[in-house]
Order: sequence, then C-alpha cells, then structure tokens
Amino acid sequence: MAVIPGEPRDAPVNSGAQDGRDAQFDRPVFIVSPPRSGSTLLFEALARAKDVYTIGDESHGLLENIRGLNPGDHGLASNRLDAAAATSAAGQELRARFRAALRDRGGRPPTAWPLRMLEKTPKNSLRIPFFAKVFPEARFVYLHRDARQVLASMIEGWMSGRFRTYLGLPGWRGPDWSFVLTAGWRQLSGRPLHEIVAAQWRAVMQTLLDDLAALPRERVHVARYDALTAAPAAEIARLCRAVDYVWDRPLEANLPLARTTVSRPDPEKWRRHEAEIESVLPGLRDVIARGDAFAAR
Repeated sequence: MAVIPGEPRDAPVNSGAQDGRDAQFDRPVFIVSPPRSGSTLLFEALARAKDVYTIGDESHGLLENIRGLNPGDHGLASNRLDAAAATSAAGQELRARFRAALRDRGGRPPTAWPLRMLEKTPKNSLRIPFFAKVFPEARFVYLHRDARQVLASMIEGWMSGRFRTYLGLPGWRGPDWSFVLTAGWRQLSGRPLHEIVAAQWRAVMQTLLDDLAALPRERVHVARYDALTAAPAAEIARLCRAVDYVWDRPLEANLPLARTTVSRPDPEKWRRHEAEIESVLPGLRDVIARGDAFAAR
C-alpha cells in the first residue's frame, strides 16, 4: 500500500476527524455519465480550478488491480461495484493509491489535508454506491447529453479501436469490447454494433440514475453538455459554485478539444449514423425521458 508521510497507515475507510468529517478527502467530486458524453471535456475544465487535485487521467489502473475490484474476480459479469465491494481493505488501499497519485493543476503533490479531489472515469457510473462508501463525503456530478449524440460518439469510439477495454472476452463475437463492461454483455455477442452500443448506453444510464436517486439530493449535481459547449464560462462558474470549487482565472470563449476527441464535435454529427440510431431510439425512449427529467430537476 502506498503511504504518504503524515498519513495514517491503517486508517479505516471512513477516515474522519473528531467532528466526523473525512480528514483526507473533503467532498471529493466524481463526474459520472455514459462514455462519450463529454466527461473528459468537463474534467479538464474543472481540473483548472484552484486547489483541486486529480490523478491526471482515469482511474482504471488504481482500482482494477485491487483484489475483489476487477470484473475478472466476479466472472466478468460487469464493471458494477456496489457498497458491499467497499470492504475495509479495498477501501483503504484505494484511498492510499489516490493519495499517492494526486496532483494539483500545477503538477504539485498535496502538502496538506484534507483536500478537494476531482475524478472522472466512465466505468465509475456503475460504481456510485461503492465510491459513496469509500469516500463518505463524495459528491457526484451527472453530465447530461443528448442521447443521439452520445450513441453516435460511442459508435465512432468503438470503430476507432482507441477505447478497447477488455480483449478476448470468452465467447465474444464482435469487435474488441470498448468502454464500460455492462451486465448482459454475453447476450450481445454477434449483434450489430449500434445495438451493442444502445444496450451499453441503456445499462449505464439505468444504473447511474437509480444510484443517484438513492443519494441525498445535496450530494448530486447536474451538468449539461449543451450548456458547457455553448457558454463554458457560465456553466463552469455555476458548477464551481455548486461543488464549492474556487475559480480564479479567465476561461476561453470556447473550450479546447478534449484529449480523447476522435473527430471534431458537431451537434449534427450523429446524423452520420442516423439510420442506425433512429432504429434503436424507440427502445430507449423511457430511459431518455428519465434522463431528461433528472437533468431538469
């Protein structure tokens, strides 16, 4: 286990000060959304706030080689982790790994605790109860985006081969699995890519909306991709107020492209796959409506 000088080696998962607050992680913020919703764009913007610490990338490597937290430990069922997976040992190890990897916007490691952490990994949309237990002050920001745009970007991502996560899944017939491993993936073997993506999106959305609805309202915030791209300064300022981040620098009229961009964003880009997307939309209408309602609350 990685240990930072001055930090408790054997602290419990819910390591708190005498007032009951977490002595290490002050209201850490987790961005959750289906893959290709714009979470990297949002993460890279919020990571520029004052005194915010990140690991600089997604947390696959920190989490998935801890015993009990890899899908291979559970028969490759999915990336789902519930509160029961947040054992004391797993929680302590994960917290220690975050502590060792965190850096501020200038690349400097922490010198004082507690601190404000920002994290973004799409797989974590299936792990909200797990993170809510490991980090008892965790706040979650749901990033909402038009489903057609997300589906098109997911199709593009799968086709690019840049986001492959699980190679050689047993019995899998199709392109190498990309993005989040969702429950029921075996039933999608041999299906057309747009149907795989639609099922993947639906599974992620249903799970994260259920989990967010189960949390106290003050622990959940909403960001909108359309607002982030249309008026980034206003949307970032609003989010910083919501999560109590300090923004102390000008923001460009247009955010720079995220490092995971495959092709330049365009609200109408989904029409490149219009026929395929229109064919799966009827089966997604209920979840789309639920997501829209949640984002509007």
